[in-house]
Amino acid sequence: MPELFAGVVVLAVAGIAHRRRASAGSKARLVPWTRIAHATEARSMAPKLEISHLGKTFDDLHALQDINLDVERGEFISVVGPSGCGKTTFLRIVAGLEPASSGEVLLDGRAVHGPGGDRGFVFQNDSLLPWRTVFANAIIGREVAGQVGAGRAAAHAWSCSKLVGLEGFENYHPRQLSGGMRQRVNLARALAIDPEILLMDEPFSSLDAQTREIMQTELMRIWEQGRKTVLFVTHQIDEAVFLSDRVLVFARRPGRLLESVAIELPRPRALAIKRTAEFVRYVDHIWRLIEDDVRASVIEEKV
Repeated sequence: MPELFAGVVVLAVAGIAHRRRASAGSKARLVPWTRIAHATEARSMAPKLEISHLGKTFDDLHALQDINLDVERGEFISVVGPSGCGKTTFLRIVAGLEPASSGEVLLDGRAVHGPGGDRGFVFQNDSLLPWRTVFANAIIGREVAGQVGAGRAAAHAWSCSKLVGLEGFENYHPRQLSGGMRQRVNLARALAIDPEILLMDEPFSSLDAQTREIMQTELMRIWEQGRKTVLFVTHQIDEAVFLSDRVLVFARRPGRLLESVAIELPRPRALAIKRTAEFVRYVDHIWRLIEDDVRASVIEEKV
């Protein structure tokens, strides 16, 4: 089984199993409603995601060093930086697909020690199964978890397909779809498990420039409707600024958080905002932060 497809299935099954255990535990004992109300209020005030002193090493290679970050509920955050700064490694640790060497990751106050369906991962490669239809690919996480027969699960998957603009294409196969349409299926598959946080690893990197611009506006439309918490990795600074509430700027290896740049541009955003002076100022500021590291990484790759 390809690694990317395996990752999708592991995230879905682990998370649904966790929800079942939590549900069973809640039935076993009664909790006073006041305690439930206080706990709910505390969770709503706490950050959705808390990352403390996160580090990662691969033998002698220091990939990440002392990352500290709070992510609020409903925030759209992008991560940019030069090649090799640990952006994807960071995302995989949050997903539970890669263990941290030091520090901790808390999602809703719970430590992340492995994958779970409370996190949906959108990979660079769509990794669609060619013999399955659009709908069958979108619902595969629920199917493996044994929930495809449930009316609500199937209805949610259908609504996700409609949300990402696939209505009328549910019975098509991947070979019949353009690159942009395949990435819509990739996104629908992640949304179908109804995650708490969406992790996106350069999902538009393989698309042509025009399609990429359209997919950015589509992602904004989808996010505006559900306001899920999003961590989005990209190499394109203008893409990060256009999509995000904040842009995290990582330094060259070992990956460190140089600056968290708040993007104070009005929402909803149209592509025309990219031509405004304020937008260009954000792009220039972020580029200046990483320019030397980017040049150094390019030289290193040539050597």
